[in-house]
Amino acid sequence: MPPNDVERIAAIENPYQLLRVATERLNAAQQEVTELSRLRRKVIQELHAQGLSYAQIAKEAGLTRGRIHQIRHTGPAPEGAFLGTGTITLATPLKQEATNARPVVAMEDVTAAKRLEDLARGFDLGMELEHIPIGGDIDLNRPNLIVICGPKLSPAMGALYESDPVLEWVKEDAWTLRDSRTGESYKSGSDRTPASNIDYAYLGRLARPDGNGNVLVFTGIHPQGSLGVVQLLQTEIATLWGQVADKRFSTVVAVEYDPATGEPVKSELASPLYSHEEE
Repeated sequence: MPPNDVERIAAIENPYQLLRVATERLNAAQQEVTELSRLRRKVIQELHAQGLSYAQIAKEAGLTRGRIHQIRHTGPAPEGAFLGTGTITLATPLKQEATNARPVVAMEDVTAAKRLEDLARGFDLGMELEHIPIGGDIDLNRPNLIVICGPKLSPAMGALYESDPVLEWVKEDAWTLRDSRTGESYKSGSDRTPASNIDYAYLGRLARPDGNGNVLVFTGIHPQGSLGVVQLLQTEIATLWGQVADKRFSTVVAVEYDPATGEPVKSELASPLYSHEEE
């Protein structure tokens, strides 16, 4: 924290305001430390992957080889930035309860949100939860936003999905995902005859409507698909980060699930992982 910041805060006469401002600034400083630690570890990993030894990196950076090793193996893992930085906002939709028309949160969305929050905290990321109201109105022009919602429940999300240059949602007798590049259509097993315990989900990072950043979005055709995406992130986030980092992309995830519990048994990419940077 710059000395002039400390002096400015220390000069606040109201003790309650001083306490509030000092706490806010300290939280911001702690986030900066976390992200700088993540950045250092990322740079060392990248340089080492390019063939440089830790001794060479240490010499060029003016640090000891032991310090480079320490940085390389401590602090938050770089792949956590796949989710965002600092404090993430996770939005899930409210749905109309069939019996008395009350707005409720689907149990699967609660479960997915809790598991994603646990994953984020493992990378020293904070997470705040919010609900998309009935009608689907949501402000997508915010940093570090993750949305679990399909086009059916939110026109704003429907418009966002339409910006994808490769994958599209199609509503016929049932919702499907279509790959415009290959012509492949992905229809949930529960919507086929005979039925099967396979669902498909969309996972992507799309441009915000204002063009000043990106939004990480995912949703299954059915709730089992959303849980499957979280499972994929839990097990393969380092691989995904290595392929697309924090750039725009989209892919289809295939999820095999237990029909008795709806819990994912196996989650894997069903389509290519499309980079939008090349579009």
